[in-house]
Amino acid sequence: MGRVVRALVRPWVVGVAVVAVVGVGFGLYWFQPWKLWQDKTVQEALPGTVDVAKSPGAAPSGESSASAPARPVTLANGELISHEHATSGTVRLVRLADGSHVVRLENLDTSNGPDLRVWLTDAPVKEGRAGWRVFDDGQHISLGRLKGNKGSQNYVVPEDIDPARFNSVTIWCDRFDVSFGAAELART
Repeated sequence: MGRVVRALVRPWVVGVAVVAVVGVGFGLYWFQPWKLWQDKTVQEALPGTVDVAKSPGAAPSGESSASAPARPVTLANGELISHEHATSGTVRLVRLADGSHVVRLENLDTSNGPDLRVWLTDAPVKEGRAGWRVFDDGQHISLGRLKGNKGSQNYVVPEDIDPARFNSVTIWCDRFDVSFGAAELART
């Protein structure tokens, strides 16, 4: 009788073990919990900024140059607030000298996570849990994957997009449809 019970239990135990291993593997792939302890710092300069003192052909001090290129102009800015994860830093919408636009994250500090994106959106920024999931309800444009969860970095706004149609920026986790943090853009 003991052999029969062992013979019937063994396939069941093996089946449960296989399902458990597959489940743990899928859970690790889906949630990627190790990213919560891994930081990636990215420090990018604002495109189109030139240190006049070091640029070749710069006019001597006291002289102005009539052909000096236009400088980048901040059109809107805002402070990041926390949503799903503690997030801080500044967001700027900048028009570059060539007329193109970038969203610049400065002094960003947030958690790392799976499939994080930077979105330009038309949604209002709400504090607390009420703001976690509002950004995919209206218009939004993905500016690409978050380059790093710390530092200062630039995200190009596509030429065919009018940035004036959008009034907020979010760091969006595409895998779980939740905002890590967001900033309302105040026009300057």
